[in-house]
Amino acid sequence: MNPSLKLALVLIFSFEIAFMQSIYANIIIAAVGFIYLLAKRMSFKKLLWLLIVPIIPVFGTWFSFYMHGSGDSMHSAWLLSTRIYAYIFLGGILSFTVDVDDLLGSLEQNCHIPSKFVYGTLGAFNFAPRVVQTVKQMKTAAMMRGEVLHVWSPELFFKSILISLRWSDNLSQAMQSHGFSEYSDRSHYDVYPIPAWNWVLAVVLIISLQFLAFSHLT
Repeated sequence: MNPSLKLALVLIFSFEIAFMQSIYANIIIAAVGFIYLLAKRMSFKKLLWLLIVPIIPVFGTWFSFYMHGSGDSMHSAWLLSTRIYAYIFLGGILSFTVDVDDLLGSLEQNCHIPSKFVYGTLGAFNFAPRVVQTVKQMKTAAMMRGEVLHVWSPELFFKSILISLRWSDNLSQAMQSHGFSEYSDRSHYDVYPIPAWNWVLAVVLIISLQFLAFSHLT
C-alpha cells in the first residue's frame, strides 16, 4: 500500500480508537495488526518484543483503573489495557513496514509536503548514525581529559547542538551546490502513485472500523 495512504489510515484508526468503548474492537485491531506484520515476514523476535515490552505499562494501566476507576472499573481496566496493544500494533505497522525515505517521498508527491521539509528531514535521519558516532568521540575525548560525560551532561548537549548547527549549514550548502531549489519543478527517480485498489482497500478498512465503532460489541 502507498505509504501516505497507510499513514493516513493509521492516524484515522488511532484517532477513532481513542473514542471507542469496545474491548473486542481493540483486540480485533491488535490481532489484525499482528497478522499483517506476520504476513509481512516481520521477524519473530520483533513480534515478541511488541508483545512483551508493553506488559508492564499494560498491567499498570489495568491495575490502576481496576483499583481506582469509577463506574464499571473492570470494563475500564480491560478497555484501556487492550487499547495500548491496539496502538502498539498500529504503530508497528507503520514503523516496520514503511521505509522513511519512501514515506517522505510519498508525502512530497501525494500530499504536496514542501520539498525543503522533506529533504531536511531525510538529511536529519541520515545524520543519525553520525550523531551517535560523534557523541562517542566526545565521550572518549572527555575521558582522556579525566572527565566523564553522561547522557544527562549539559556539556554533551551543548556540543551536540553546536555540531548539529554546523552540519545543517554544510547540508544546506551541499543541497544548493547540487542545484536544489524549493520553488523549481522537480523530477523524481522514485514515483509513488496511489493505485485504485489502494483506495478501495482504504474505504473497506474505514467502513469496517465504523462497524466496530458503532456495533454493540463491549
